[in-house]
Amino acid sequence: MSETTRTAVIAADADAVWAVLGDFGAISKWAPNVDHSCLMSEQTEGVGTVRRVQVGRSSLVERVVEWTPGLTLAYSVEGLPPVIRTVVNTWSLMEMVSGTRVSLTSRVHAGPRPPQQLIARIAAQRLARASEAMLAGLERHLAMASGASP
Repeated sequence: MSETTRTAVIAADADAVWAVLGDFGAISKWAPNVDHSCLMSEQTEGVGTVRRVQVGRSSLVERVVEWTPGLTLAYSVEGLPPVIRTVVNTWSLMEMVSGTRVSLTSRVHAGPRPPQQLIARIAAQRLARASEAMLAGLERHLAMASGASP
């Protein structure tokens, strides 16, 4: 398994950040690397909520596996090449005096053999770049919502 974490301190309280992340089907409104998103489940929040995201030519299904309002949102990512066994993205929030520390951790499992571990590391590096774009988009979105400049 390979794991990467990207973090940003966003000038917004944890409730404001959670309001954006918790609107699970609306990621395309703020993540610059997501072209389209929609819910695929009648459920709109909590464990078991499912969305579809379009990222370039790839269509992915993301299923919530952990939901702790104001603290943690984790979801599995399905639809990646079959060599990738599992991917789980976890958003973690920590309120601070200056805003909210937001971390996005991607865990990639491709298998136990060295070539599979290499594939997991490469996939995790790509996900880290995507995480940086999502964190920047989240920060911009929240700054615009509050009337401040990012």
